[in-house]
Amino acid sequence: MTQAQAILVLPHLRIQNANAIASPLTHSFPSITAFTGVMWALERKLAQAGVPLQLHGVGVVCHHHQEQVTQGYVRNFNLTRNPVGKDGSTAAIVEEGRMHLQLTLVLAVSEKRTPGTPAALVQGNQAQLDDWAAQAGHILEGMRVAGGSVLPSRPVPGKRVRPWIAIVPEDPVAAEKAFRQWRRQWLPGFALVGRDDLLAERLQDLLTTQPTATLLDAWLHAARFNYAPVLPEGAAPVPDGQVQWADPQRRKGSGWIVPIPVGYAALTPQAHAAGTVRNARDANVPLRFVESVYALGEWISPHRLTHLGQLLWHAETDDALGLYRCRNGYQPPPADDATAAHTDTQDAWDDDEAYAYT
Repeated sequence: MTQAQAILVLPHLRIQNANAIASPLTHSFPSITAFTGVMWALERKLAQAGVPLQLHGVGVVCHHHQEQVTQGYVRNFNLTRNPVGKDGSTAAIVEEGRMHLQLTLVLAVSEKRTPGTPAALVQGNQAQLDDWAAQAGHILEGMRVAGGSVLPSRPVPGKRVRPWIAIVPEDPVAAEKAFRQWRRQWLPGFALVGRDDLLAERLQDLLTTQPTATLLDAWLHAARFNYAPVLPEGAAPVPDGQVQWADPQRRKGSGWIVPIPVGYAALTPQAHAAGTVRNARDANVPLRFVESVYALGEWISPHRLTHLGQLLWHAETDDALGLYRCRNGYQPPPADDATAAHTDTQDAWDDDEAYAYT
C-alpha cells in the first residue's frame, strides 16, 4: 500500500438524489464502493487535466442525510412516475431509493512525478496545492457521487467549505497531531469505519447456541434487534412476573453498528474474455459475474479517531479467490484505553486555521 503524502479534502459536499439502495440486502446509505468509484473517476479526470495526483484511499464523513421515504412506522420510498408511453398508456413505476446527503470526502494522495523533476507535493508549495485542490473541486462538480448530483456548497460558520490539500508529516507523532487538527473540521458528523472484528465476535457468540451458524447468520443476527428477557445474575424472580426486555448484544455505549456492503465476490472461476459477453458495459475489458460481499460497519465521531489510517478505506483485489472488497484500517481501542482514546487533547485548540472562514 502506497504511503499517503497528503490528503485532499472535499468538505461539506451537498449530494442530491444519491442512491440509497446500496445492495440487494441493505439501504439508507450508499455503498463504500460508490466512493472508491468516485475516487478512481476523479483520478482519471485529474490526469486528463494535467494534475499529477494519485489517489489511494477514501474516507467518508456524513454530516446530514435525508432519505426520500414516507414517514411512519412502515416507510416506503418516494417514487417518481415515468412519462407516458408512445401510445399514451401509463408507464410502470420503477422502484428506486434516493437520498440527499452532506458529506466530507477525505482522499489519500501522492504525487506522480516524472523522473528528474522536483517534487511539488511538499510543504511550502501551498499556492500549487491550493490550485490542485480547486481543480479537483471544480471537476467533482460535474461528476456524479453515488449516483447523485453535486450541488454548490453553502458557507458553514467556522468550517472550510472549499477543497484543500494538506501534507501528511512523515513523523508519526507529528502526523497524529496534524490529524487532530484536521478532524475538528469534520465535526459535527460521523465517519464510517469497518468492524469486521464485531462480525467475528458475533459468530462466536452465536455458535454457543447454534452450532451450525454461519457468517451469514451472524451478519443477519447483528443487523436486527434481538430482544430477550434480561435478569441480573443471581437475582430472584420478580413477584409480579414483569422482567426487562433488551438486546444483550446491543449494550449501552456499544456504538452505532450497521450492516454494509464492502465489495464483490466472483461467481465464476475465471473472467470471461473481453467481447465474449453480449451487452457488457465495456467490450474491451474482461468480465466476471459477481455478487455483493457484506460486513459490519460503525458510524463513529471523527474526534474518536486517532490517526488517518483509521478513517481511510482501500480497495483490495484477490484474483485467485475472486474477491474484490474494500478494507478499513480502524482498530478499536483496548477496553482499558477506551476512555483515554475518547478524550481529545487540548494542545491545538488555538489553531487559527481550524476556525478560518473560507
